[in-house]
Amino acid sequence: MPLERHEPPSDLVCSARGCHGRASWLLRWNNPRLHTPDRRKTWLACEQHVAGLSEHLDVRGFLRETEAAVAGEQPVPQRSAS
Repeated sequence: MPLERHEPPSDLVCSARGCHGRASWLLRWNNPRLHTPDRRKTWLACEQHVAGLSEHLDVRGFLRETEAAVAGEQPVPQRSAS
């Protein structure tokens, strides 16, 4: 039986304020002052907002991983932590 590629559920909505776009990226983050190192919270991002939401988290030192919501898509490259 061949594997089928399924689209993400339509309830994956971008976390950007006021956006109702379909999310295609998962931004995994944590606040080290509040969360244990292995804890991850997730924001969803559409193509239009992935860069801005990633930057918002990265500037604060919270961004840990960026993953495609659909298998096979490539994540946005991350800057190394300084």
